[in-house]
Order: sequence, then C-alpha cells, then structure tokens
Amino acid sequence: MNVTVRGRSQHFRTVTFDRAQNAVLLIEQRLLPHEFKIVATPDFRATAAAITDMIVRGAGAIGATAAYGLAQGALAFRGRDPKKFSAHVETVYQVLKNARPTAVDPVNAMNDVRRHMSPGQTVAERQFLALAAAEEFAREDVQHCEEIGRHGAKLIRNGMKILTHCNAGWLAFVDIGTATAPMYAAQEQGKQFHVFCGETRPRSQGATLTAWEFAQQKISHQIIADNAAGHLMQRGEIDLVIVGSDRTLGRTGEVTNKIGTYTKAVLAARHKIPFYVAIPLSTIDWNLKRGFDIPIEERNESEVLGAWGVIDNSKFKIQNSKLKQRAYVRVANPTSGARNPGFDVTPAELITGVITPAGIFKPQELWKQRSKLGFGGQQSVRLRNLT
Repeated sequence: MNVTVRGRSQHFRTVTFDRAQNAVLLIEQRLLPHEFKIVATPDFRATAAAITDMIVRGAGAIGATAAYGLAQGALAFRGRDPKKFSAHVETVYQVLKNARPTAVDPVNAMNDVRRHMSPGQTVAERQFLALAAAEEFAREDVQHCEEIGRHGAKLIRNGMKILTHCNAGWLAFVDIGTATAPMYAAQEQGKQFHVFCGETRPRSQGATLTAWEFAQQKISHQIIADNAAGHLMQRGEIDLVIVGSDRTLGRTGEVTNKIGTYTKAVLAARHKIPFYVAIPLSTIDWNLKRGFDIPIEERNESEVLGAWGVIDNSKFKIQNSKLKQRAYVRVANPTSGARNPGFDVTPAELITGVITPAGIFKPQELWKQRSKLGFGGQQSVRLRNLT
C-alpha cells in the first residue's frame, strides 16, 4: 500500500528482507498511527521478539516474518557440517514457533521453508533455498490477498455500512490485507461505502491501525467503541461484517481471531447480518479437530489495566521535551488484576462464509474443498516456483 509521510507518498510492504545486512525490515506498528518507522531486526532472536512484542502482528505478517526469520537464522550459520546446520535450524525454528502460539501462519510458513530447503545438498544450497522460500511465501501472501479482494468485492454494494474488528489489513499481511481486501477492491471499482472500525480493546488495533489504513486510503470510516456494535446493529446501521482470522480449522470451520470476534458473530447472527471471515490459505489448520484445542494466548494484564497513547507536549508548552511522547496510562483501579486472553473461537454455525483466494465457501465446506484450498499438492507447486 502507499503511505503518505510528510507529504510524500511511497509504497511499502509490512515485512521485507535486507540480504546485505541479513536483517528483517518491519513497520513498527506499536508507534502507529502517530509515527511511521521502519525497524531492522539483526538476528532471529530479535525477529522472534518483534513478533512476541507486537512490533509486527497479524496472521500473514507474522507468517512472513517467521519465514524470513528462519532464513535469517539459516544464513547466519557459519560452517559446512550439514548435521550442525540442521540442529541450528531446529533451534531457530523453535524460537520463532514459540513467539506467538495461537497463530498458525508462522508454523505453516516455516514448515514450507524447511521443506524447500531439504533438496539442497550443501549448507550453502540450503541457505539459498531458505531465503527463496521465504520470498515466495511473502509473494504468495500478497497474491492471496489480491484474490480475496476480487472474490469479496462482490459482497459489497453501494451505500453499505460495514463493520470490521481488529486489523486484518495490509499491516497484518505483507500487503493489501484480508478483511480489508474486498473493501480496497470495491473502492477501486468505484463503490461508495462506510466502514465502522471496532476499537478492539485492549490493544485498540481497530482504532489505531485499521483507521490509519483507511485514512491513508481515503475510505469513509468511523471508530466505534467495541460495545457500540450491538446498538448499531439493532438500529439497522450495519449491513455486513468482515473480519480476519489467525487460525481457521479446515475440518470444522471454526475460526480463531482477535478477542471480541465471537461476540460480534453472536450479535450479527441475532440481527441476521451476514458475517464473513477472510483468510489466506496459510491460515488454515488441517490438523486440529476442535476449536477448544487451539492454544489461546494469555497476554500481560497491563494491556487491560491501561492504555498506550501519545502525550502532545506542545499543548502544554513543556520545554526541553519531545513534542509528542508515547506513554502508558493506568486506567483501572490500582489494586485490581485482569484476565487478558488475546483470541477467541467462533463456531462455524455463526459464520456466513469464508472468503479465500479460491472463492467463498461455507465454513462447513472447507474440508470437502480441501484440494482447492492447498491441502496436499500445494507444496509441490510452491517448490516448482522456486526452481
């Protein structure tokens, strides 16, 4: 997507790789919307920390980051012993895998990288194939989002009012996004619509990231408190809901997404509003058989008990201080603790359809359509693309 910074518009991807420095380049998403900054992670442990600390977040983006991180770790190996190299790669894999356990994209991405490395006869060949596979994953992530936009744009009519939750935009992927892809495609087609961005407490990705994207893209939008969604639905002010997913079970159609998604799905079902989930193929988990088996990340209670924001010191005429400073403000009662699950699971029966690069399917149809959705055979196609 194009980003306008200090009056200049330039195309950026959320995740890229600097081969000369063996560094992963990331948009520092914790600073948005107040500051746009690219940071470089110098080694695979720093790349894993960037995922854990949410410098980068979102299914496709952390998938690509993990893929690049695995290649980064492989390229850092010095030596020619294949066994030592394999042991080193396993260490890199485990560190990146544990960075954020709920999302399946990082594991799928790294598994692809490792498969594509295996034909290499030497350490140098495997290193080359690792980076090529990571680049292919990133390219495919963008392609999937383009195809999701093409299929999903058909759902959007002129004058619609759409609700989205969290950020499944280009910041959550390498480019374009999933939940936002139909909206960007519909905008290109000249359709007029309005989007409500649920703020998505506790980290407020809807208010900070999705709203920032729409402002950059000049899409009509407003931020709403999470608890306002039911009221707007009851008044007939929402026509369609589109969200993303961090893990979708191919066997059952259950969807794991940012906490609060399940609530929105229940409300949409109550008011007979179509509820769609947009996903790339890398988000599908073909192994787990029930949503209760998905590991749900429990994040630090400080996210619930307070909030990050920017203090504008220019308004207070504070001398010898940066004009805008990022600060954490405690909101909750000082002696209270908090629970902070990062995700929830939405049952298949509450989902109208799943927008994929291969088309729109009922969630219960995913397993029947698995050959179209990359289960088996997809790996060999990717491997041919690398050679």
